[in-house]
Amino acid sequence: MKSYIKDALDNFLFEYETPRQVLVKNRRVGIVCRLIQLGVLAYIIGWVFIYEKGYQSEDTAIGSVFTKMKGVAFTEMNGVQKVWDVSDYVFPDQGDSSFVVMTNFIITRGQAQSTCPELPDERNRCSSDADCLKGTFKRTGNGHMTGKCVNTTSTCEVMSWCPIEDDREIPNPALLLAAENFTLFIKNSITFPQFHVVRSNLVEVVNQTYIKTCLYDPENNKLCPIFKLGDIIRFSGFNFSQIARVGGAIGILIDWECNLDLNIQNCIPKYEFHGLYGNAKAGESQQASVGYNFRKAKYYMEDKVEKRTLMKVFGLRIDIIVHGLARKFDIIPTLTAIGSGVGIFGVATVVCDLVLLHLLPKRDFYKNMKFKYTTLQDEETTIHLQKEEQVKD
Repeated sequence: MKSYIKDALDNFLFEYETPRQVLVKNRRVGIVCRLIQLGVLAYIIGWVFIYEKGYQSEDTAIGSVFTKMKGVAFTEMNGVQKVWDVSDYVFPDQGDSSFVVMTNFIITRGQAQSTCPELPDERNRCSSDADCLKGTFKRTGNGHMTGKCVNTTSTCEVMSWCPIEDDREIPNPALLLAAENFTLFIKNSITFPQFHVVRSNLVEVVNQTYIKTCLYDPENNKLCPIFKLGDIIRFSGFNFSQIARVGGAIGILIDWECNLDLNIQNCIPKYEFHGLYGNAKAGESQQASVGYNFRKAKYYMEDKVEKRTLMKVFGLRIDIIVHGLARKFDIIPTLTAIGSGVGIFGVATVVCDLVLLHLLPKRDFYKNMKFKYTTLQDEETTIHLQKEEQVKD
């Protein structure tokens, strides 16, 4: 019993197994092996470590944006002169990351709740009162029909805000061709929670003196946070005079890509401008809906009657999007990348074994060299062979 336990312990604790290796001198197989190993090495160094930064961990940013427009415009329409400032042409006025700068408008003054005929439009035509079903409304109409067809306009009479807005023709932007010179100030702050890093687009070089005189330029002033509206439209691929008439949308991307293994001052924003929709590009003039507009009303009382001034606003919608990604050295992804790379090196051995054992003319010879064949014997024969080997030793 003791001998059995001792043999079991010796076999389990004090023996080491190692795979048998066969050195094959074959030029073609050797070249294939080295080429595969070289390809794996290039993949690990070039793709995993250099391009994908496999030795670093990543963190995405949490960001906030504050905006401020500046600029004054002057208009004279129908003998009415008006000065427009930020509170008149920016919607909403809270400094959000998404806002509209008005560049054109259709104004309808003195509207009150009453009855009036629909606009003389093909969509609203009627020939008799039977065409104007009382208490209903048309999808293209402006109010509930009273059941009367007005002869002078050949349109249905409706209960609505009268006079009805006439927006069939969009005027040329008498208002805000001056908007091209308006300026937009963007203040952006981001944080990378995993690395405890907080940055602002007002980086170290953007001091009080610089910010008072700078204007963004992708070549000379790429860190200036003040943008001319006309430049934003131009960078986006639009034409200002065209987009100002019917409106459009532009996306401003603030891209932070930071390598925190370097000096923190190298973590700076990059601004990109993308035209989302508008009528400045070829083919868009034939679309069913072009540009961007919405309506805004200002209500007041006149002779105890509620009235309003309605404005159909055409404008430039600006959406500011922040994207942040930071990387920093981390031992865990580094070891993971190295371990996976070492494992991939085994591909060379698998491929070369397939060539040796199945494709080469001497494949049977290589099989005999690589594998040692034996058969299962009964216990007595095995013991006898072990004793003979011990005597020979």
